[in-house]
Amino acid sequence: MKRQRWSTEDIPAQHGRTALVTGASTGLGFAIADALARRGADVVLACRDAGRAAAAADRIRAGSPGAVVRTLLADFASLASVRAAARRLHDEYDRLDLLVNNVGGFRVRYAVTEDGFESTIAVNHLGPFAFTGLVLDLLTGTPGSRVVTMGSNGHRQGAIDPADLDPEPGRAYRFVAAYNRAKLANLLFAHELDRRLRAAGTPTIAVAGHPGLARTDGGRELNALVRAALDPKVNPLALVLSQSAAKGALGPLRAATDPAARGGDYFGPRGRTGYPEPATSSALSHDAGLQRRLWEASEQLTGVSYLPIQESEASR
Repeated sequence: MKRQRWSTEDIPAQHGRTALVTGASTGLGFAIADALARRGADVVLACRDAGRAAAAADRIRAGSPGAVVRTLLADFASLASVRAAARRLHDEYDRLDLLVNNVGGFRVRYAVTEDGFESTIAVNHLGPFAFTGLVLDLLTGTPGSRVVTMGSNGHRQGAIDPADLDPEPGRAYRFVAAYNRAKLANLLFAHELDRRLRAAGTPTIAVAGHPGLARTDGGRELNALVRAALDPKVNPLALVLSQSAAKGALGPLRAATDPAARGGDYFGPRGRTGYPEPATSSALSHDAGLQRRLWEASEQLTGVSYLPIQESEASR
């Protein structure tokens, strides 16, 4: 019997639901937002560049006439911007059905944010951690709501010490190690968030999805030779070794919309490419002690506490 291939046709109608997708002006984020809008969701594009966000919104409306698409200025490398975005969201919405933490990527060269954080861990984990906490009340008051975290196969090679999220500063920086560390942080966060949501008895679940190896501009700082190797116009093998952003988006889209998904589930292709299936993240990502230490470090670094789902001794 041929295995069923999950696609955007399997997304249930999303009418009456509001979905916020971070980093949605291009790549995976745009593909996720576009698919949700086509199924009827009101979509908010949270992006750091207002012009690119507006252009993305216009593209979505062109493909889905009548779609409700709004933009929200948010730079996840800046805690001040994250806080301002959360305030604006509260001013305009009293509920949120879906938060897709897609924003991410890496810096090839070592960089520090205005808050003093290494850039890759800041954009992939600390910024989204803070934003999720600041808007969590809009989700926990909404039945059927979900927080979706964008994972990566790279998390399997990741290592992290919550007491030192910048272990290779300056010239010691290795961007692949930094990216894998950040993606491990994403999965640790997703699992710990779901545990806390369940312990608090909220109607919200936390899930995750990964895209396999998808062709996006997340590595736009890579040198020309590497970019050419990943460009199917230059290297036909790229079509075999990787997949489009639209297909890569299917993993997180399934996490976001599959009626059978449960808290803590993870979806993505079995290998570098393919259709999304139930997946298992690394054993390290399920380390409860590591999850808690990273959570506590993230609260301390960002100054954001998850008040609706505070930890208690009885919940462990």
